[in-house]
Amino acid sequence: MAGSLTAGLVAALLLVAAPFVPAEEDAIAGAVLCGFALGWAMLAVLSVRLTDQPQAWAAVPALFMGLGGLLLVVFGSSVDGVLSWVWPPALLALVVWMAVQAHRQLRSRSRRWLLYPVIGILAVAAVGGGYETVSAATDAEPSMPGRSIDVGGHSLHLHCTGTGSPTVVLQPGAGEMSSNMGWIAPRVAADTRVCVYDRPGRGWSEAVSTPQDASQIASDLHTLLQRGNVPGPYVLAGHSFGGLYVLTYAARYPNEVAGMVLVDTTAPRETPPAASSDDPSSYDLLGRVSILISTSARLGLTRLYAPIEVGGLPPKSRDEVRASITRGSNFRSTIDEYVQANSSMAEAGSFTDFGDKPLVVLTAGSGSDAADIAAHERLAAMSTNSVHRVVDGASHSELVWDEKDSTATSQAIVGVLSAIRNATPLTR
Repeated sequence: MAGSLTAGLVAALLLVAAPFVPAEEDAIAGAVLCGFALGWAMLAVLSVRLTDQPQAWAAVPALFMGLGGLLLVVFGSSVDGVLSWVWPPALLALVVWMAVQAHRQLRSRSRRWLLYPVIGILAVAAVGGGYETVSAATDAEPSMPGRSIDVGGHSLHLHCTGTGSPTVVLQPGAGEMSSNMGWIAPRVAADTRVCVYDRPGRGWSEAVSTPQDASQIASDLHTLLQRGNVPGPYVLAGHSFGGLYVLTYAARYPNEVAGMVLVDTTAPRETPPAASSDDPSSYDLLGRVSILISTSARLGLTRLYAPIEVGGLPPKSRDEVRASITRGSNFRSTIDEYVQANSSMAEAGSFTDFGDKPLVVLTAGSGSDAADIAAHERLAAMSTNSVHRVVDGASHSELVWDEKDSTATSQAIVGVLSAIRNATPLTR
């Protein structure tokens, strides 16, 4: 029994990595089911042939999982909508039947120590999958502010408010969306035009299957602003990983950036970016792993932490962020963001000279160590017109999410705007 169940797990992982299985969420989920089906089939065959306690009933879950897996691999999203409703109650009924059969036909400790825990996991998966399907169908989809713009094969959400120049473009941190700037954007809009947008898979932007490192994100943003008729030069403000994307944008399009605010930014690396393949059909194992992990959203797991991942945002922004977090596309894009972290940090590290353009670097006073402060001092040294401020008492997230502490970020952006308009040095 242990060998059969282990073989099923190994087969599932090998099928996920198999090049002939499309690197798409439906196909990856189907591959996992096919691998598990093999394990149950082995249990049925081997127990009949090699033991005095045949477990022929195991052929039923093998058939159930194998059929569902093949449908997902072959037909993908065209059957996913139907299976999401049929699969949870059918699996729950199967789990009850499996527990009864195991109790009747298996007379060994392996029933208690191996089989029952597996059956219990399947029961949780059935309940979680049903909860996710019903919740997704009944969720009230927040209305999209702004507009959706095609940037070449996929569309991104862009929302601009306020009037004046230069325009401020906000980059949220890892795993975040435009609504995470719910405190900052309205304050800045009182002084100038401010634009927020969603990276692929977040908020109201379409998901993509290609890796999203800093260079790709900067390229997409450049296209978005051009096609959205948002003229530069811009003041770019990025939080956390968003700072890497701001730095990379400044490296690629230096004449389009008039000033920057780096909000407790992830430190870039002073090494050249590793070479990567531009062939979208090239094999990407890490991408497949990120897709595999993101399938957990099908079981409602992302809904467990959504309520605590919004900080103290305004109510409307909080609801929009929660809605985005529950989606598998958001989870997958977040995982991919961390997978691409080394490349993004190296790409951001290629930018080292901002001349005399205004630059403010903020460091969270709570949770930052000497290495963080030193890294931010180096970033501030890129410009002869820069200020580095440590915001006492503010944590990394609170510089954006907290109503009070986020004022330091808003004031930094307004300060950069004033320095540009008046051609004056920044003040501490």
